[in-house]
Amino acid sequence: MSGDFPPITCKDLKAILGYLGFSFDTQKGSHEQWVLIKDGRKYKVTVDCPKSPFTQTLIKSMAAQAGKTKKDFYSILKTL
Repeated sequence: MSGDFPPITCKDLKAILGYLGFSFDTQKGSHEQWVLIKDGRKYKVTVDCPKSPFTQTLIKSMAAQAGKTKKDFYSILKTL
């Protein structure tokens, strides 16, 4: 793994989502749903904390669900 893109923990991911304005919505089993309604669009990110620390593939997928890129997530993480 690259030093620029280390694994992200569940705690860090939730902090990123909170920073972006997402809020916890529901939970089914271990899958949490975080939602944001912005500019008339609903974004929903599924977070599965038992898979933490998250792989690059999962981080990329969750970032896309949030309407962001993996690089956006890491930039936000550096500011937190």
